[in-house]
Amino acid sequence: MPIEIRVPQMGESVTEATILRWLKKEGDTVAAGEAVAELETDKVNVEVPADTGGTIQKLSHAEGDTVAVGDVLAIMGDASAAVAAEAAPVAAETAPASSRNGETAHIGAASPLARTLAEDAKVDLSLVKGSGPSGRITKDDVANFIEHTSDAPAISATLTAQTATAQAAERSNQSAAEYDTCPPIRPTPLATKQEAAQPAAQTVIPAASQSGRPEERVKMSRRRQTIATRLVEAQHTAAMLTTFNEMDMTAVMALRAKRKDSFKEKNGIGLGFMSFFTKATIGALKSFPLLNAEIQGQEIVKKGYYDIGIAVGAEEGLVVPVVRDADRKTFAEIEKTIADLAARARANTLTLPDLTGGTFTITNGGVFGSLLSTPILNGPQVGILGLHKIEERPIARNGEVVIKPMMYVALSYDHRIVDGSEAVRFLVKIKELIEDPEALLLEG
Repeated sequence: MPIEIRVPQMGESVTEATILRWLKKEGDTVAAGEAVAELETDKVNVEVPADTGGTIQKLSHAEGDTVAVGDVLAIMGDASAAVAAEAAPVAAETAPASSRNGETAHIGAASPLARTLAEDAKVDLSLVKGSGPSGRITKDDVANFIEHTSDAPAISATLTAQTATAQAAERSNQSAAEYDTCPPIRPTPLATKQEAAQPAAQTVIPAASQSGRPEERVKMSRRRQTIATRLVEAQHTAAMLTTFNEMDMTAVMALRAKRKDSFKEKNGIGLGFMSFFTKATIGALKSFPLLNAEIQGQEIVKKGYYDIGIAVGAEEGLVVPVVRDADRKTFAEIEKTIADLAARARANTLTLPDLTGGTFTITNGGVFGSLLSTPILNGPQVGILGLHKIEERPIARNGEVVIKPMMYVALSYDHRIVDGSEAVRFLVKIKELIEDPEALLLEG
């Protein structure tokens, strides 16, 4: 009896996806729980497993096709063809034994994406516990192992990169440790090197140029299309304005220099600027609650919680993972959460809950060298704080010109519910808290 493999539910707001790549082809035998395709959604990539074993008879769609939840992806033949595969993983799915201290460990079946991610991060699959059917190792199992195992090579590489970045940042008075410290990891592991060189969603379409000059057309990924649509929507639906200010970073930088060694020794992570700005933002949101609200129809919904989105630049495009209940977290907890979210954004292992429900967003263009910019709202939020490069500039203080490490900051806001005076005072409040870290500890 034919068995249909359908597009699964992928979250409340996700109704369709693009077939990024097929992991199996017609005629292949599939074991229960084995992934047959990878789908690209607006926010995350999802593997589609087979519920039972069988043989792929027909692939109903091609790579790059758009499919909706419930659509038939593939049709499998009778499950009897895969009995042997279910009883014991086939040779291709069983890696050689690995030994530690003379003991032998067997590697169970692993999905193609799990194998590729493990290879990239130099993770020994024999150490990873599978959560899939019959102990199958999934991509998430490998990602969780990397995140929670202190001696994993990927973690060592990440910490090394963080240290190097922090040292360079101190020389230029700018820390990139907030969310851009992770070494690039392919956000979408590919099954083969050939696919890696030319993913289906990025197929280059030859262009006819009348001038004879070289051109190429690259199909936009679903995520890039969604980013483009939402940015335009934000400009069309909100009465968006931006106000600016500048902050003297002397006090924060002095506090970081004084406490950074003891902070890292105690907490196992560096003290970056993002924890200061997150705390300062929360203090300002408590004073000006309309910046922590949203518009729903004819009503204003004021949020009594503080879920702060942190913009992260990934290879597939900007994503904004959320630090939940940031007001209840310590500086160390905020730094660890941001580092974890950034690492998973680079590894493309963020889940939909990680990316939904933020009440306010912070974006830091300073790590890329931006001196000033006007950030775009991340709807339905009504405020976004833009941070920029720290630069020493001559400033007038008490009738004298002195050199200070200064940062321009920008607040874009929805003028439909936030008045200009309120936006200006909100930004001034953040300035006061950053320039006086003692007050920040009390109000943040």
